[in-house]
Amino acid sequence: MLRRFNVLLGVSGGIACYKSCEIVSRLKKLGAGVDVIMTAHATEFVSPLTFETLSARPVVSDMFAREKEWEVEHISLAKKADLCIIAPATANVIAKFADGIADDMLTTTFLALKCPIILAPAMNTNMYENVAVKENLERLKSRGVIVLDSIEGRLACGDNGKGKMAEPVDIVAKAVEVLCPKSDYAGKRVLVTAGATRENIDGVRFITNRSSGKMGIEIAKAVVKRGGKVTLVKGLTQVDIPSYIDKVVEVETTCQMYDAVMENYQDCDVIIKAAAPSDYRPKDKIENKLKGETLTLELVKNPDIAKAVGEVKGDRRLVVFCAETQNLIESAKQKLTSKNADIVVANDVTLEGAGFDTDTNIVTIITRDGKSNSLPKMSKSEVADVILDEAIR
Repeated sequence: MLRRFNVLLGVSGGIACYKSCEIVSRLKKLGAGVDVIMTAHATEFVSPLTFETLSARPVVSDMFAREKEWEVEHISLAKKADLCIIAPATANVIAKFADGIADDMLTTTFLALKCPIILAPAMNTNMYENVAVKENLERLKSRGVIVLDSIEGRLACGDNGKGKMAEPVDIVAKAVEVLCPKSDYAGKRVLVTAGATRENIDGVRFITNRSSGKMGIEIAKAVVKRGGKVTLVKGLTQVDIPSYIDKVVEVETTCQMYDAVMENYQDCDVIIKAAAPSDYRPKDKIENKLKGETLTLELVKNPDIAKAVGEVKGDRRLVVFCAETQNLIESAKQKLTSKNADIVVANDVTLEGAGFDTDTNIVTIITRDGKSNSLPKMSKSEVADVILDEAIR
């Protein structure tokens, strides 16, 4: 996603330095090149070697260090950067940036930047609320610097309040937004299914699965961020539905999900089946609570929603998911054909960091033309964008 971009990360001296390691890692997984500048104080919190290992590039901290190849380094780093992230940004460097002070490699490079800048403040609550800090941040904002507001929580000093650095996943998401302001889904509507369905056994019990709906919701959010509209057909989910999703159809059973999908797919350009509907339901409907030492259930097959859509989709793009515990690729390719889908997203739910009820996923995307793309462990929001890239290609 970010393969053609180079990001410059400036790290100043605060305890949140350790979170900046994750920023480098996430950017690298998205394909970006990352250069790191550390202040002298930052090197007291995290070793430059850590950032060098993660970025696979030398860390710059000493403005007067002699290099083998001659170049004015603060200028060269500024020129090659497509985006600069300052995280953490302490009160000290914020003041220097605002006043144009250039007394080390980070502040000197900052003045030479022509690219967008994202700044993530991190400090004690009282410092963050100090009028001087607030004025300095406003001055930087007025010059076009993007300031990611600090968040509330327990600080290193033991206080609770605002001052924590924004989470790395949110900082990287903002970086992606700045570098890739896509609107490729403008004018398109995407039907997304999310979550689990449940089939009642009796008046109090039901059959379901471990799906949280996180993957489907992230796909829906990504569509909107890229200019599209979403029809979200949701079963049981464990995450909040963003208010900007303009059409949400809530269902409980697989049959209800089938009806909702078949009633809405014609208005959509892409159908993404990210839900985990129950394959079976009890044959008999029982209103009251069953009692007894043993219980025997006769199950019948639920309708195959993906196959039904595949039979009538026409020119629409159909994306299906294949969650398996064994024979993943073989099963995924079979599903791609049997459902008449255009793309199958396959994931082995036995892998750590993949599958149900996690914030990350490890998937292989297989297309109708036989191409296969195995992705490393990524956040589900990152996976969502890759899926959307492929669906619109």
